Amino acid sequence: MNLNWHEDFIVHLASVVQPKVYVELGLCRCALFNRIIPYAEQLIGVDINSDAGGYMEASVKARFFNGTTQEYAKELAANPLQINMLFIDADHSKEAVIQDFRDYLPFVAPHGLILLHDTHPGNEYLIQPEWCGTAYQAIEELLKETGPFELMTIPVSPGLTICRKRHAQLSWQEGL
Repeated sequence: MNLNWHEDFIVHLASVVQPKVYVELGLCRCALFNRIIPYAEQLIGVDINSDAGGYMEASVKARFFNGTTQEYAKELAANPLQINMLFIDADHSKEAVIQDFRDYLPFVAPHGLILLHDTHPGNEYLIQPEWCGTAYQAIEELLKETGPFELMTIPVSPGLTICRKRHAQLSWQEGL
């Protein structure tokens, strides 16, 4: 089982969407982040581990934020920007995923995409904290809410949930 299929999928999605601003929460070794650089105008990687920034390719478009996702959300509140593509893959607990989703949703542009990782673990072993954790439970909780977003999970382990922030179905009708 290829547990990294989501990286190719997200890179392809970025090549099609061409996000102006891409934010990745949880970088590890920047394997995905670095592959998005050609497709985004501005990229911000957030990780609590200072070593993660050392894996980031040097680019005038890329910035590393060393801290928690909550700390970066506070920086966004002070210096807002519109995120076109957000990848949530930091803390894999249900509570942290829900908090990241709620903290960052206000900064996601209309029709922007939020991608949540580890949302369909293939077996009980993958529910361990170092793998998928309880991230999949966050999706069940978020589906109970009504809001300006829609969710869909790709049911291939370890899972990827795609969220689109929207009020109107068509992006060109959003302001009408």
